Amino acid sequence: MQSVINTVKGTALGVAGYLTPVLKESKFHETGVLTPEEFVAAGDHLVHHCPTWQWAKGEEAKIRPYLPNDKQFLITRNVPCYRRCKQIEYCEDKEKVIESEHDEDGGWVDTHHYDTPGSPALEEKVCEMTLEAADTGDSDGEGAAADNDDDDDDDDDDGEAEDMEQFQESGLLDEVDPSTDLAPRKEPKPKAERKWKQGEGDEIVRTRTYDLHITYDKYYQTPRLWLIGYDENRTLLSVEHMYEDVSQDHAKKTVTMESHPHLSGPSMASVHPCRHAEVMKKIIETVTESGGEMGVHSYLIVFLKFVQTVIPTIEYDFTQNFSIN
Repeated sequence: MQSVINTVKGTALGVAGYLTPVLKESKFHETGVLTPEEFVAAGDHLVHHCPTWQWAKGEEAKIRPYLPNDKQFLITRNVPCYRRCKQIEYCEDKEKVIESEHDEDGGWVDTHHYDTPGSPALEEKVCEMTLEAADTGDSDGEGAAADNDDDDDDDDDDGEAEDMEQFQESGLLDEVDPSTDLAPRKEPKPKAERKWKQGEGDEIVRTRTYDLHITYDKYYQTPRLWLIGYDENRTLLSVEHMYEDVSQDHAKKTVTMESHPHLSGPSMASVHPCRHAEVMKKIIETVTESGGEMGVHSYLIVFLKFVQTVIPTIEYDFTQNFSIN
C-alpha cells in the first residue's frame, strides 16, 4: 500500500515539476533554494574537490533543457557500506537537532553528529576479501603487480639496468605472468559450502556498495539524492535490503523508491527533497550568526553532510570538513 501511495505522489510531483517555471533569480540566502545555474556551479565545486564524483548526461530522451547536456546529474560509484543501520549503537550524546524552528515534527536530527569516524571496531569486523582479479588476470590484478614492480625498481636503482632485449630472448618473460601469479590458484569451493560459510557468525561483515546520484529537482529547486545498492557479488539489492542501510527514522518516509528522472530501469531509493531548502536555510543562518559566510558553491558539500544522517553507513566522499556551530 505504501508503495502505491509513493507512486501516486511521485507522479503528481512529476506533473507539478513539469508545470513549475525554472527559477531564474537567486534565492539561496533567503530560502535555501538553487537556480539550475547555481546547481551546476555547486556541482563543479564538488567534482573539483571530490574527484570520485563526476557529471553524467543520462539518456538523450530525458535531458532537461535548463541544464547543460553533459551536466544533467552527478554520480559516484562503488561507495562502500560496511554495516547495517541497526548495527550502529544509538547514543543521545551524539545527537544534534539541525533544524527545529516552525517545524511540528521536531526538526532534522543528526543522530551521529558527534560520532568519530573510522572506529577500530568496524575495521576489525570487516572480513578479509581476496580479489578474483588475481586469478583471472584483469586490470585490478595488473595494478597490484605494477605496485610490486615499483618497489622492485626502487631496490635496483643502484645496480646496472637490465638489457630488456636479452631478457626477452632468454624466455624468462614467458615463465611468470605477474598479473596471474599474485596468489596460488584455489579450487572453487562447492556452492553449498560457500552458502554455509557466508551465513555463519554475526561477526562477518559483507561489504555492500552503492551508486549515488544527485539530480536537480525543478519543483523543490534543490538537489535530490538517489541511491541503488549491490551486494558483494555486484547483484542488485532488494528494496528491503536497501532499507536496511537507511536510518529507520527515514525509511519509507523520507526515503522512498521512485523512478530516476534521467535514467530508465529499476526504481531507485531517493531522499525526498521536501525539507532540503528549510534545512539549508537554517544552516546558512547558523553560519552567518557565527560570523561566517556560506557561498552557494559549497551547497552540495553541506548537502551531503546533512543527508548522511539518513544513510549514515554509506561512506561516500564529501572531503571538505564543514562544521556547523
